[in-house]
Amino acid sequence: MAASLRMRTTVQRSFMQMMTVLKVVDNSGAKKVMYIQALKGKKGARLGDTIIASVKEAFPNGKVKKGKLVSGVVVGAAMQRGHCDGSEVKFDDNAMVLVDKQGQAIGTRDFGPVPHQLRHKKHVKILSLAWHIA
Repeated sequence: MAASLRMRTTVQRSFMQMMTVLKVVDNSGAKKVMYIQALKGKKGARLGDTIIASVKEAFPNGKVKKGKLVSGVVVGAAMQRGHCDGSEVKFDDNAMVLVDKQGQAIGTRDFGPVPHQLRHKKHVKILSLAWHIA
């Protein structure tokens, strides 16, 4: 055949970029955080990535105070994500769970659904605290 085949490269789009406001879905004391950077040096963040964020709103008696830099795991993204079987997962808003330096969750409960893809990224503790696994 004389026709040349073109290889299509699929571009992996990131779910979140800098300055994105995320909702905190655990009982650590923070309400909203702003995404600053990913720990792996990537520009954007996807489901299951560990990121660094700044607390923008917090409860008065919580473990985390306003203005503090925290790290957390992205557990929900408003942008839809396709699976191999053709199904798509989409959350209502961008959400994260706060973790410490060792990767353990700061809060003792997680509210809302958590994607099962976190199991592949070794965040089993977050899955065990989750209210619902999507």
